[in-house]
Amino acid sequence: MNWSMQLYSARNFQPWDKVLKLLGQAGYREVEGFGGVYADPAGLRKELDRDGLTMPTGHFSIDMLETDFDGARKIADALGITTMICPYLNPDARPEGTAAGWRGFGERLAAIGARAKKEGYGFAWHNHDFEFKKLSDGSVPQEHLLSAAPDIGWEADIAWIVRGGADPLPWIEKHGKRIVAVHVKDIAKPGEGKDEDGWSDVGYGTIDWASLLKALRAKTSAKYFVMEQDNPNDFERFARRSIESVKKY
Repeated sequence: MNWSMQLYSARNFQPWDKVLKLLGQAGYREVEGFGGVYADPAGLRKELDRDGLTMPTGHFSIDMLETDFDGARKIADALGITTMICPYLNPDARPEGTAAGWRGFGERLAAIGARAKKEGYGFAWHNHDFEFKKLSDGSVPQEHLLSAAPDIGWEADIAWIVRGGADPLPWIEKHGKRIVAVHVKDIAKPGEGKDEDGWSDVGYGTIDWASLLKALRAKTSAKYFVMEQDNPNDFERFARRSIESVKKY
């Protein structure tokens, strides 16, 4: 298995050439892009090649995907990205807490997915916790996103599902064929990770990654397993300890 790293995890540990060299030496073979690394795609591609890394997946904002898909396509082609992922919806842009509102947003994702497919790319939505917060009718937004966009993939961020109050396993069972990528991250134990927004190195927190990886491998279509920590206080430690943990599972 080729383990990947979401480069957002290293945004505070520049320069990028040092980050990529570290990842290659630690045993990563893939990375996942985000907006902060797309300024010079050709230059970044050279650095990736130098360190034996590829970038098959990349995050692109909803605004760029809807208003400048050609720009996203050019970045993707320069970096070798084959699956575009929409990662987030700002709070002020989210539908009011109704099923109809979230279905409407799902339809927007479906339209992007159709454009991506037509042009030869995969497309997926990446969740946070808000998609699993119950609406007034007892349903959750993620249900409506997936049903309104039946042909798009899902990059399942397991730790955010847990933080949203849901059990990941039923979602894996029900929607495994939709899961094309996984964010592998961990939640700190009580009293720990206070300066890391409550996250931890993978394998050092509260999530049972041994069991989850077994289920994800067996039940999903995931090709990409992407390590992430939203606010590490030591990126090198996080990168090295996390890949050492998952290689045991």
